[in-house]
Amino acid sequence: YLPYGYGVYKSSCEALFDIKFIVLFKQPDVFFCFLVVLIGDSGVGKSNLLSRFTRNEFNLESKSTIGVEFATRSIQVDGKTIKAQIWDTAGQERYRAITSAYYRGAVGALLVYDIAKHLTYENVERWLKELRDHADNNIVIMLVGNKSDLRHLRAVPTDEARAFAEKNTLSFIETSALDSTNVEEAFKNILTEIYRIVSQKQIADRSMHDESPGNNVVDISVPPTTDGLKGNKFQCCQNL
Repeated sequence: YLPYGYGVYKSSCEALFDIKFIVLFKQPDVFFCFLVVLIGDSGVGKSNLLSRFTRNEFNLESKSTIGVEFATRSIQVDGKTIKAQIWDTAGQERYRAITSAYYRGAVGALLVYDIAKHLTYENVERWLKELRDHADNNIVIMLVGNKSDLRHLRAVPTDEARAFAEKNTLSFIETSALDSTNVEEAFKNILTEIYRIVSQKQIADRSMHDESPGNNVVDISVPPTTDGLKGNKFQCCQNL
């Protein structure tokens, strides 16, 4: 587990993520706090996905996010408490410089599009490039087709989006913030994947440490060599 303290602690998992894990002070029951970002075009439902997961709320009249907003929620994974700090980034072009700065601290990202608006799906590739340009190479990314309740207006076939996700090594899910379909699963799946990667890395690091030469020293006793001294201690001086 990570020690607890003020501010930010760079964990032993940085070899995997090379990011900073935010450690919560005075919360000894929390094992990890992972920063996850929501990205995608404006109007795809990122803010409602966040509010549905963290507060179980949905706002039909929600307005475009200005800059960056965030909320938190804890979940249980393998008996451990994992706290998610989820950043909802603005989708408008004018906020791009602000939101891109937050990618560097993220260990996970939900890349969201609207299944009823094909343009938001077309822009996924641009968002993905921006994410990979600014975030850590090993960030866990999930492609999310939101507003699955609008199936009668569907413009993005599920199979097409799934194929894109497989091609780009992304996980994939379709959700509806309106009726809660798969919202819990989306966040829990990505947080569980991050946790398992971090846990495996810690186990590997611990194993390497245990097997390092400094931890497996065997004392070797070497008796003094006396053959050259037997019978005459001063053989080297006989010709003097």
